[in-house]
Formats: sequence, structure tokens, C-alpha cells
Amino acid sequence: MLKKLVLTTLAAVALVMPSRVDAATEIQWWHAMGGVLGERVDKIAADFNKTQSEYKVVPVYKGNYTETMTAAIAAFRAKKQPHIVQVFEVGTATMMAAKGAVYPIEQLMRDAGEPFDKSKYLSAVISYYQTTDGQLLSMPFNSSTPVLWYNKDAFKKAGIANPPKTWPEVAEASRKLRAAGYECGFSFGWQSWVMIENFSAWHNLPIGTKENGFAGLDTELTFNNDAVKMSLANVAEWGKDKLFVYGGRRGDSLPMFINQKCGMWLNSSAYYGSIKKQAKFAFDQAMLPYYPSVIKSPQNSIIGGATLWVLRGHPKDHYKGVAKFMSYLSSPEVQAWWHQETGYVPITTAAYELSKKQGFYEKNPGTDTAIKQLSLNPPTPNSRGLRFGNFVQIRDIINEEMENIWSGKKTAAQAMDDAVRRGNVLLRKFEKANR
Repeated sequence: MLKKLVLTTLAAVALVMPSRVDAATEIQWWHAMGGVLGERVDKIAADFNKTQSEYKVVPVYKGNYTETMTAAIAAFRAKKQPHIVQVFEVGTATMMAAKGAVYPIEQLMRDAGEPFDKSKYLSAVISYYQTTDGQLLSMPFNSSTPVLWYNKDAFKKAGIANPPKTWPEVAEASRKLRAAGYECGFSFGWQSWVMIENFSAWHNLPIGTKENGFAGLDTELTFNNDAVKMSLANVAEWGKDKLFVYGGRRGDSLPMFINQKCGMWLNSSAYYGSIKKQAKFAFDQAMLPYYPSVIKSPQNSIIGGATLWVLRGHPKDHYKGVAKFMSYLSSPEVQAWWHQETGYVPITTAAYELSKKQGFYEKNPGTDTAIKQLSLNPPTPNSRGLRFGNFVQIRDIINEEMENIWSGKKTAAQAMDDAVRRGNVLLRKFEKANR
């Protein structure tokens, strides 16, 4: 009888005492990181979950950047939105226009009583995601910038002493690589980002009016200038002798570098992890090349990648968990690990200093190139970044027109004029819809 009473009592206690897992409030985090990067995202969430039992961050892969942002917006309309969504930098204007959907990160941290000091974050990173009055809208997460990757073994074989600093030197190095038996001198990926957006910032040239869209919706694209046209015309000319070979819009051309077909590759610093894992040769990074005829010395590059946006519509107590996770995510230890594993830049000065203290840059020369580029000079209205509505679609237009150049269907001048004309139509549509 006593045994039965004890068992009954224990069963009753079990019913009213939830388990640790049941008690944890789930925080949904939708992201666009597949493959190895996705595994690292999972690790960040799992490690945070181990630090406490009140909240459980659940990362969910939703496809590429465009698919993830589109899914989150649709989910918000259906009132099934995640707490956190990863959105790439060119989706910033679209997210800002999603009225009532966004919980600005500064306000979130303040409301949750979580310490937050903007001065600790790299200015080149957070300036992209601030309002005109300085409020930070989303939490920087994976920020990178394009660099010049080069095959050190190929350079040695071709008799190239140093990585090129200027575009004429890129052409010269490419000729030597071709003469040494390589199929091409250089290629690039994310071509709008590298050859239009960063080329412009690096040369302190505007991409559009109104401070590249930061100062108003009535902005217009202006990247069809003489410098951009000259640059793309030169690349097209170099393509005739395979000094340059086009390999796709995003990271499609990476195998051309990994398989040692091309000795140089211009693309994101965030390919560090992939290149380190796959390359069977010595490699390094150098700063982007520039045209001395356009600028005496480079300005600064701009970031790519994404930030984490918090969406409204969940119970108030959930956001305390979101805020705690954001603090964990931006801690020096987590950011230093993320930076060293992926090639994305650390979002705080403390994480950069920790990486130096740990000897990462000494052991891996060139891995601080992205940070040096972004911080080379204080950003100007031309080199702060860009904020254009419908820019996801505008990038598609730019890619189409650039491919018309590489295929010989259009001159660089014609293609850039057409890209600006077509892009401005979409800017006007966005302005009209958000007035």
C-alpha cells in the first residue's frame, strides 16, 4: 500500500514538474547557411543552449539568402514568423520597409535590459545597418569583403614576385600565368558585388545618388560612369586571351581556383574555410586592385554577408532569450572562433584583438586582409555601403548586363547604361510602394 502511494505521488509530481527540455522556450532562427557553414551555425546554437536551460535556440536552414528572406516575410504575414532571420545586406531596404515586422536590435537589447555598446563594434560593419539617426537595426553576424586570392605556388612558377596592387599589374601577372601554362589568369564571383559595388567604394565613386540610397528613397543609380565602363571593358578585352575567364555569378568559379586553372580569384574573404580545406597548394590573400588613373590610393571596401533581424509578434518573455543569445553571439570568444573558422570578419574590436592575441594572424598570414581593407580609411558617403530598394532584383539585372559584356553581345558602355536604366525603373516602383 505504501509502495503504491509513493508511486502515485511521484507520478503526480512528474505531471506538474516539466522537464528541463519542456521548460525551455524555443527561439526559432532561420538562416541561409548550408554545408559546413550550417554546421558551424548549429554549433553556435548548441553551445549557447548549454550555457543555460531557460531558452533553446533552434536553427533552421531555409535555403539561399533570397529564399530565406522571402520565406520570413511570407511567414510574418501568416503570423508564423521565426524570432530571428538572417538577411543579406542588399535586403536591408526591403526589411526596413516591412512596417511593424522588425524589432530594432538596439531597442530589443534596451527593452530586455541586456548590455549593448555600439562603440565596441567595427564601424565599417555596423554603419551599413544603421538608420540616418544612428540606430542599429539588426545584429551583424557574417560580414565579409572581397579580396584577391592568389596561388603562391603558381606565382612562383610564373616568376611573379608579389601580388598585384593595381589592375594593370593584374593583367601583367595574368599574362605570366598564362605563359606558365595556366588556363587563365584570374576570375571572380559575386560579380556585381565585387566589380561594381566594391569597385566603386574602393575608388570612392558613388553607385547612386542620395548617398547610395541612405539619404532617401528618391535615389537613382549612377554606376554607369567612365571608370566602371573602362574597368569592365578592360576585363572583356583580357578575356580574349584568357587572362580572364568568367565562371558564374556567385561562387561558381571557385573550382577554377581550387583546381589551379586560374592563379587568381576575386571573391569573398569568407571562402577561407573552403579554400583551406580543398586547396592542394599554398595560397594567400591580398587587397583588391585599383586604378591609379582613377584614385591615388584606395578608399575602403564594403561588406557583404548578412545580419540577424528580429521579428515582432512573439510573447514578450521570448525576446529576453533573443537578447541573451545576441549577447552570446557577439562575445569575443564566439566571434573570434567564427572569424577564424570561416574568414568572415569579427564584428567587434575585442574579437579582432583576441584573434591577434591567440596568434591567428601570425600562423595564417593574410587572414586580416579583409579587416584592413574595411578599415583602411573612414567611410565616405560613397564607401559606406548601399541601400537601394528592390536591389535583389537589380543585382539580377546587373548580372545579366555584365554577362552580355563577357559574351560580346554588348559593349561595357551599352551594358552599364542599360543596367542603370532598367534598375532605376525598379527603384521608382519601390519608392512608390513605400511612400
